[in-house]
Amino acid sequence: MGKKLKIMETAIRDGQQSLIATRMPFEDMEPALALMDEVGYEAIECWGGATFDSCIRFLDEDPWERLRKLRAAMPNTQLQMLLRGQNLLGYRHYSDDVVDYFVKKSIDNGIDRIRIFDALNDLRNVETAVKATKAYGAHAQVAMSYTIGEPYTPEYWKGRALRIQELGADSICIKDMAGLMVPNAAGEMIAMLKETVDIPIQLHTHCTSGVAPITYYVAAHAGVDIIDTAISPFSGGTSQPSTEVMVETFKGTEYDTGLDISKLEKIAAHFQTIRDKDLKSGLMNTKVLGTDIKTLIYQVPGGMLSNLVSQLKDQNAEDKYLEVLQEVPRVRNDLGMPPLVTPSSQIVGTQAVLNVLMGERYKVLSKETQEILKGKYGSTPMPMNPDVLAKIDQSQRITCRPADLLEPELEKLTAEVGDYKEQDEDVLTYALFGQVALDYFKRRAALRSKVDPGSIDMKNKAYPV
Repeated sequence: MGKKLKIMETAIRDGQQSLIATRMPFEDMEPALALMDEVGYEAIECWGGATFDSCIRFLDEDPWERLRKLRAAMPNTQLQMLLRGQNLLGYRHYSDDVVDYFVKKSIDNGIDRIRIFDALNDLRNVETAVKATKAYGAHAQVAMSYTIGEPYTPEYWKGRALRIQELGADSICIKDMAGLMVPNAAGEMIAMLKETVDIPIQLHTHCTSGVAPITYYVAAHAGVDIIDTAISPFSGGTSQPSTEVMVETFKGTEYDTGLDISKLEKIAAHFQTIRDKDLKSGLMNTKVLGTDIKTLIYQVPGGMLSNLVSQLKDQNAEDKYLEVLQEVPRVRNDLGMPPLVTPSSQIVGTQAVLNVLMGERYKVLSKETQEILKGKYGSTPMPMNPDVLAKIDQSQRITCRPADLLEPELEKLTAEVGDYKEQDEDVLTYALFGQVALDYFKRRAALRSKVDPGSIDMKNKAYPV
């Protein structure tokens, strides 16, 4: 007997993050929100990931105000966010009191479900966020960062899944950020997890390598509960498979999603105008819309590929691209085979570039490579290369949960924000983005001093009033 397949819509978070570097302002998504709220999605992913950074750095929007407006526009649908465990939405580990407060405020402002992951799959780094999510009444989903390679055996995934269930997670996500999961692997892994744990399984992948829609088809037949899709104008390429295609694929079968295709078509029509605008402006680069088989060969996510090209261009060394691509798997192996996702993908990629450009492997170690070797990001899936480990001071290596070494910092951060604070959430914005946040607060204050808040057109600006 089959069951209804559930859909999570990603267009206003990961879809736009993958295709237009998270530059979609609230005004571009706003006209479609009421209709999206009527569709019957299991959830809409709308916050977290890079949206927070992009709001204050590029869009001059308050991310917390954006969340409140999303909540008001979609009262009937579960809103989901992506959280990098102890890293939250920033690029370092934060103290437990900051993690707890961030989770509380996210839920207070409208989030129903939090997808929590760690780049190394070190589950010690998700414990605080899971505990807080449960304590404040939201759905805690823990994601396993999917990749392939020596340590990633069925036993590895089974052990992680059991531990996630023990942590009290409400569901598990297989997070295939690079589009590496081929259909057969999906079928086997979903079937194994369904026998191992009792909580729902969600599958997240990207179309980068071209196999994602078939992977979803096989996953559904293996018993997956929820899949992540993006409305068609923001699907494909480095984004997720199209929502409409998946709905039509399972229509009339035992996995029928029950979603109304006519409503989806209207939502797509709106986002098509946004896509056309973004293509015309160059914001949506056609490079991200194709299929890149190098993803499967070198196990490198699409975003990481473009980052490598950019780094080499800056050094006038674009001719070294293939050499760097071949070096990436070697560096990854030396550093304990981490999944390639933020921030480990950047660490491995930058070190591979350094190794090639210097003409000698590990002649120069980036600061982040030193930190991963010292254990500051957590425990890697397999031991690191002892010859590379020998290049750092062994007395600085740690084996504890990295956040155990952090003193509570919320009080200090609150004092540092000082008069810039206009709402409690501003302390968290500052905690995550420091000077970038302060620059945003200054722009916000300047706008306030010139304009009566009551006269701000909220359709075009997301400043809190």
